[in-house]
Amino acid sequence: MSLSGYFEKAQGLGILATADSDGIVDLAIYAKPYVIDENTIAFVMQERLTHQNLKSNPHAAYMFVEEGEGYSGTRLYLTKIREETNTSVVEMFRKRQPEICSASDDSNKYLVHFQVDNVWPLVGHRT
Repeated sequence: MSLSGYFEKAQGLGILATADSDGIVDLAIYAKPYVIDENTIAFVMQERLTHQNLKSNPHAAYMFVEEGEGYSGTRLYLTKIREETNTSVVEMFRKRQPEICSASDDSNKYLVHFQVDNVWPLVGHRT
């Protein structure tokens, strides 16, 4: 199944992992990614630790755990390729998932694009 098809249908919880230049890891709950194409996804981010880590280390991992019994989901291994700071573009994406950042929140927001390096199931690994 394609990434866009998967994330259109799947319901669950997403967690984005980043690390700083010293390898200190951070985890944060994130909504489903915006699938730009089958090799590129994006997230709206605020100026917090996850965004700060990506300035010094472009690698990240996103784990999506599907609702329901058992352990279904997917893991995406990512490399940051660029970020969008144009307020109108970020706002357009943010409105698709308003739970990410409240409208009253005036902190800086970014649309961060990632290359999808690998896609693995939640449990086990792809051979």
